Amino acid sequence: MKLLKEKIVQEGKVLSEQVLKVDTFLNHQIDPVLMQAIGEEFAARFKDAGITKILTIESSGIAPSMFAGLTLGVPVVFARKRKSLTLSGNLYTSKVHSFTKNETNDISVSKDFINSDDVVLIIDDFLANGQAALGLMEILEQANAQNAGVGIVIEKGFQTGGSLIREKGVRVESLANIKSLENGQVTFFEETATV
Repeated sequence: MKLLKEKIVQEGKVLSEQVLKVDTFLNHQIDPVLMQAIGEEFAARFKDAGITKILTIESSGIAPSMFAGLTLGVPVVFARKRKSLTLSGNLYTSKVHSFTKNETNDISVSKDFINSDDVVLIIDDFLANGQAALGLMEILEQANAQNAGVGIVIEKGFQTGGSLIREKGVRVESLANIKSLENGQVTFFEETATV
């Protein structure tokens, strides 16, 4: 996705060979025009998948998920990382380790919102080691819901997450796939045509 890649190059900050900071448009401050374009791109890529719900994880996956949900005309459900007084019992849960924050969170989704009739698209901001996506996939398995695929805004293709998910036979659509962050430069994998 050209617009996203341009934004990454212009505003992204390479903090190390493993870490890209995109807080000016994706995960602290949000660029609504870009998020709308991202949501529309996910909707276009998954339009024939019969999606009934979108599942993401708080908080950075919510903005692109909302625009995809709006375009597809389906609800967006987000897994919570923290316990809430209003969210107790009757939950699907999974553990997700964040390498960026070096912490493990229990994530949870109310059983009221996803069930075996659902065809669910998972959306998240980053795919690096794959832990968030795998945790969300585990929630779909608990719900006996069909996984339509995983939509990722930025994949760090030089890390193992994408391979882990694809090896499970799950469709992964990344809008920007980074090949390298070496020497403070962002290098992308070439896009391949999808049929």
